[in-house]
Amino acid sequence: MSHYYRLMVSCPDQVGIVARVSSFIAEQGGSITEASQHSDLQTGRFFMRYEILADSIGMSAEAFRAAFEPVANGFDMQWALIDTQQRRRVVLMVSRESHCLVDLLYRWQAGELDCDIVGVISNHDDMRSLSEWYGIPYHHVPVDPADKAASFERVQALIDESRADCVVLARYMQILPPSLCARYAGRVINIHHSFLPSFAGARPYHQAYERGVKLIGATCHYVTEELDAGPIIEQDIHRVSHCHTPADLVRFGRDVEKSVLARGLRWHLEDRVLIHGNKTVVFS
Repeated sequence: MSHYYRLMVSCPDQVGIVARVSSFIAEQGGSITEASQHSDLQTGRFFMRYEILADSIGMSAEAFRAAFEPVANGFDMQWALIDTQQRRRVVLMVSRESHCLVDLLYRWQAGELDCDIVGVISNHDDMRSLSEWYGIPYHHVPVDPADKAASFERVQALIDESRADCVVLARYMQILPPSLCARYAGRVINIHHSFLPSFAGARPYHQAYERGVKLIGATCHYVTEELDAGPIIEQDIHRVSHCHTPADLVRFGRDVEKSVLARGLRWHLEDRVLIHGNKTVVFS
């Protein structure tokens, strides 16, 4: 597999950013294999993602960062350089619904997700045999409604011990505490079984059925302290009619959920998502 550096940039928009960054890379002998830019005319913010063939640059990622620092300072950049040889470590969290977990594990085994899945955490024991069949450690952490804090202290300890770069809520039906959301800000991905912001919370397909909607959908988003209100990464829909029952909507919804979550996670792992406030720029 080819070795790349990914340069991610967000800064105030002005003339000359692309020229200066491209010139810097060229000066190092770098070959840019993919380039994406976006100017937000409403906020005056500029976003950039460059993928650079690492072997074309005669320096380590650390040396590249040090050399690029003056360029970044000159444009007041928020930036990161990611070395693709450092594989991301991902923890999956699930309750009793298996479809998203099954789909992610299959895609991971098939090589579609460039990461190491280092553990599955669940408040039930139902998915143990599935996870262990894939050779992934399974951690059963029941959530006591009378003492959720103790349960989430254990969850946080497991995530920390696994050195996870990303946590995916693959239909984990518990609300994460604010402290955990803040600790892993921008690194916890959730799938909500609704086309947010409509029908947030529990049983959204039944809510949708009662409203007689013609489109249902799912939303992949980053988790924040505000329930189901974090920056959206990806969404998709499925058309329904008056002929469909709530059970039909749930069945259609499962298919949408797993595909939306897989795309959102893949784009996150490929550093295609830049968070700006409560919105995202996605170079998909």
